[in-house]
Amino acid sequence: MNVMQNPLSMFDVRDNVALITGASGAFGMVAARILAGAGAKLVLVAGNQNALDEIAKECRSIGAEVTAINTRPTDEAICADLVAQAVTAYGRLDILVVASGMNKVALVNDMAPETFNAVMDANVNQSWLLARAAAAQMKAQGYGKIVLVSSARGLLGHPAGYTAYCASKAAVDGMTKALGCELGADGITVNAIAPTVFRSPLTAWMFEDNPEAAKIRAGFLARVPKGRLGEPEDLAGPLMFLASKASDFYTGHILYADGGYTAG
Repeated sequence: MNVMQNPLSMFDVRDNVALITGASGAFGMVAARILAGAGAKLVLVAGNQNALDEIAKECRSIGAEVTAINTRPTDEAICADLVAQAVTAYGRLDILVVASGMNKVALVNDMAPETFNAVMDANVNQSWLLARAAAAQMKAQGYGKIVLVSSARGLLGHPAGYTAYCASKAAVDGMTKALGCELGADGITVNAIAPTVFRSPLTAWMFEDNPEAAKIRAGFLARVPKGRLGEPEDLAGPLMFLASKASDFYTGHILYADGGYTAG
């Protein structure tokens, strides 16, 4: 059928195989729910066994096929094995979502070098290793979608001790662009979603109805044109776009899910 007659077919990811790391974290859980609801087959990876079991159970309850792997993508061998397990379980790998990562906040003179290096390793090195492992499989298929997770902090600084985090997300942005250039001819798109604050267990305090939270929230929202914080469903559209054929001509992009925060 002509896509112009059925444009929603461009977003169809039913039976696509998606590998999601950091599946027990804020963005990873959102990605798992969205892609499960869209009919994808999931390989969920997380270091927290209990939280991994919960999100896997939730995705299975809505009909998704799920393979759950309790590990962290900390080295080349593990990343290669994750891709191999996805292929063994489902025959291919169509979508990689790298939602694993970390943040450690400290002012520059208070942050230990090993802390800075740990943030860079989790956010940059592991993203590169996962993309590298997935790209080998996707090249053989002639098709693939790699979605990295950046942040508005990859573009903007922060005065409260974010030198490691901002540097790591700026590196993810550069990696996204370079991989998009390198892998485009192989039928692989590489893009990043860059959220600002959205509702999650880590940010729940910013949504609370108390004077301290209200003051901090008001200061932040003064720079957000949409006038509110993000909700998990605000990430559904960007993820479905970048994970589906709808984005086949889009690569090397940083898609800011931020209510206009980085526009001003």
